[in-house]
Amino acid sequence: MPSAHNNTVAVAMSGGVDSSTVAAMLKDQGLDLIGLTLQLWNQRRLAGKEGMPEQVQGRCCSIDDVYDARRVAEALGLPYYVVNEQARFERDVVRPFVDEYLAGRTPIPCSLCNNHLKFDQLLLTARQIGADRIATGHYARNEYDPARGRWILKRPADRSKDQTYFLFGLTQEQLSRTLFPLGNHTKPEVRALAAEHGLALAQKPDSQEICFIPGGDYKQFLDAYLEEQDEALPESAGALVTTRGETVGQHAGIHNFTVGQRKGLGLSGPNPLYVLAIHPDSHQVTVGTEPELYRRTFRANRLNWISVDRPEGTLRVEAKIRHRHEPAAASICLVEDEIVEVTFDEPQRAVTPGQSAVFYQGDEVVGGGWIQ
Repeated sequence: MPSAHNNTVAVAMSGGVDSSTVAAMLKDQGLDLIGLTLQLWNQRRLAGKEGMPEQVQGRCCSIDDVYDARRVAEALGLPYYVVNEQARFERDVVRPFVDEYLAGRTPIPCSLCNNHLKFDQLLLTARQIGADRIATGHYARNEYDPARGRWILKRPADRSKDQTYFLFGLTQEQLSRTLFPLGNHTKPEVRALAAEHGLALAQKPDSQEICFIPGGDYKQFLDAYLEEQDEALPESAGALVTTRGETVGQHAGIHNFTVGQRKGLGLSGPNPLYVLAIHPDSHQVTVGTEPELYRRTFRANRLNWISVDRPEGTLRVEAKIRHRHEPAAASICLVEDEIVEVTFDEPQRAVTPGQSAVFYQGDEVVGGGWIQ
């Protein structure tokens, strides 16, 4: 059963309209609030290196966002703290991001950040300052199901803002101590609430890019980061090959590619060619036509289960293989303790190693893992 909580909640304040509105909403409910911001990355750190912009503004988790969060906390009369987690963010998110690309996979840093840093550190800090719950501006819902004795993560009312894909790694303990006040609201409603509460950032644009990659060019970031670390870019040049093993071109490194990519291959022909697979051992990149991008089966590891303790036998789900992918009907089956095989009813486009695979039953998140 859910444990009793005190009246103090730590609000994870990112400096955006969503978390700021959460703080205003919960204050109206009479809760004792404390504002917390995680300082994760120095946006000026790689500024000016080759290919990187000299100035960075308006990015998620930037210093501008910290100032915005502090102003909102002051306006609402909340105690406010900034927690410096830059070293851990680099260790648990940035460095794995770099290593995954260099290994020919396509990482998803927002899931890494939520699963391995944000919720863990926010709850730890909240307890240290007298709060036993946190509230975030994520668009998601959670509730306790007494029949199953489990906390259940659910998709929000505003499906266009659904962030459950990035939250599949949350534990039962974390779900039991997290509030998602925006789960039943749409984004326009949230902006209207922000305006009603007099929040100056009611119309602040949403951040759309990875917080530590200004300009959104991950290849330039890899070059700049490795240069800063005094590391050479690993040699991974090789051949572009077809599914029949024919060499059709050469490439400068496997980190330049992701499954489904069409541009930048340097190939011409009667039909467009796409990246089908990346082979880190041989440094080969397999290319093919659009129909060859579709797959019915894949495996995922590093699993986390939410609505079930673990699946027994074959379980029917809808599987989502990237943030903008519409969940598709599939069957999943454990083949090892930490590996599940996923079989779609209909082939899906560009199943990409390194991305998350999240499993749903209706609105409920069954669990998820990482595509091998």
